[in-house]
Amino acid sequence: MEKAKVYFTKKITSESLIKIYEALGKNLKGKVAVKLSTGEAGGHYYLNPNLIKDLVNKINGTIVECNTAYEGKRNTTDEHWKTIKDHGFMEIAKVDIMDEEGDMPIPIKNGFHLKEDFVGAHLKNYDSMLVLSHFKGHAMGGFGGALKNISIGIGSSEGKAWIHTAGKTKNPSELWNNLPEQDHFLESMADACEGVINYLGSENMLYINVANNLSVDCDCDSNPHAPEMADIGIFASTDPVALDQACYDAVINSTDPGKEALIERMNSRHGIHTVEAANQLGLGNREYEIINI
Repeated sequence: MEKAKVYFTKKITSESLIKIYEALGKNLKGKVAVKLSTGEAGGHYYLNPNLIKDLVNKINGTIVECNTAYEGKRNTTDEHWKTIKDHGFMEIAKVDIMDEEGDMPIPIKNGFHLKEDFVGAHLKNYDSMLVLSHFKGHAMGGFGGALKNISIGIGSSEGKAWIHTAGKTKNPSELWNNLPEQDHFLESMADACEGVINYLGSENMLYINVANNLSVDCDCDSNPHAPEMADIGIFASTDPVALDQACYDAVINSTDPGKEALIERMNSRHGIHTVEAANQLGLGNREYEIINI
């Protein structure tokens, strides 16, 4: 299989975001969703609205999110809207909480554990999607990038519980009592990715990971640990597997001595297994070439 192309720039600016999007050489058509994390209240490492504003407007995108499955300031629609407003996203673009009016099932054809995924019902209103992710650590998944943003991120509140428990329950209140073995959770994230990518069509999706504010904790954490390593840059690809693999490798191969905490977080949770599983499902290629722009 030919290596996937992963574009990279060290510059983390509005201009470089647009430049790396254009380097992908493909325009997203129709009504465009921009999937990102709006960040838990109290946290401050989520993607800065001023950084992404010009790109979102360039593609006439609607920022999309779904409610969370844990106690916090985004687990109900009312609280989530308040957090979105407080974090400045409503000032830069249209925003849609996709499970505000419930969810819908989509099929998973070849999943390890899941036969269906439960996503925000408004997903049906979009023709294409830019998956715009903040690459960083994660307490449960090891790290979060494009694959987590597609799976957990597009899952409804109940869909998130479904993925986290490898299909044991859709009830968020029962999530923590039904956690499966770690690899089954990671494989379930890959399953959900297959469902979303097949639903939208791989030709209608593009992926950008911004590797800055590299905390060991996710944007879903209201009190994330301060980053210990320096920002790396922006990565982009038409292949989400290659993209997350490239970001993982960039941390591993960094000369920054502050990388050890993030490496420990990623590897202690076997985070790379999500990439391995998505590759096994045919969602992308772990072999890639970096193209500097």
